[in-house]
Amino acid sequence: MDRLAKRYLRSRKIPGTTCSGCGLGQVHKKVLLAIEQLGLGTKDIVWGTGIGCAGRQIFNTWKGDNFAGTHGRVYALATGLRLALPEERKIILTAGDGDAFGIGLLHLLHCARRNLDVTVVVADNFGCQSTGGQYGCTTPRGYVTDSSPYGVREPGWLENGLDILDMLRDAGATFLARHSSFEGQSAVDSCAQAIRHKGFSLVHFIYPCVTHFGAVSLQSGDKARIFRWFEGLFRPEAGNSGDPRFRSGVYHDAGSSRPEFASSLKEWTRTVRREAAGRD
Repeated sequence: MDRLAKRYLRSRKIPGTTCSGCGLGQVHKKVLLAIEQLGLGTKDIVWGTGIGCAGRQIFNTWKGDNFAGTHGRVYALATGLRLALPEERKIILTAGDGDAFGIGLLHLLHCARRNLDVTVVVADNFGCQSTGGQYGCTTPRGYVTDSSPYGVREPGWLENGLDILDMLRDAGATFLARHSSFEGQSAVDSCAQAIRHKGFSLVHFIYPCVTHFGAVSLQSGDKARIFRWFEGLFRPEAGNSGDPRFRSGVYHDAGSSRPEFASSLKEWTRTVRREAAGRD
């Protein structure tokens, strides 16, 4: 057990529940490294999780306060907690691509619209892998899965000019980043920026599923080959030039250009109370 696990995680949850070669542990470690980099402890953070691979692996591993929501509902729970908790407490939410961009998208958009002070870490393995490898809203078109034996025929959120981060930016998100699970310090730095950010922040991680996506969609059990395929999805100079690969790093940083929801609502409540007291 490494120093991060000893400091931050419950020993009975180590090792985790992921398949051998899964990239989810890499994503989890990036977030823990960012927490350590910021000098935060278990009492500083409340950690929420969703369902699926990401939820099962990360739920109740955090030594501090944590909670889980049913599919897509972790954001609604976090909204209530953000209003109830002191402003200095951080809220981190870990969700899979289904919890974030599928069934949970509407709740996620409302968090962005309100500019709620939470950090969402999306662990995206290109499908519904925990239930057997069905295709999802980020599965690349044409790839075979258990539920698309002739290839996915519908466009996903990450192709043909669509990018889910554009929708989140337009909805009001004030910090967005994207990385692969293979990246090092740059991914840790983005996570640290997101946690430190006052307002809605989201870091989208794309990571390899070797059990389903690798074996079925890529037709390979060779973990090195699967890893190389996922690494090839990223290139530093990728952008809006028609290159289908992703640009890693900070995607959008609006700073403090929008008021944070919980702080502004609490201030408004105090104003209403003062005005009411003055009329008595």
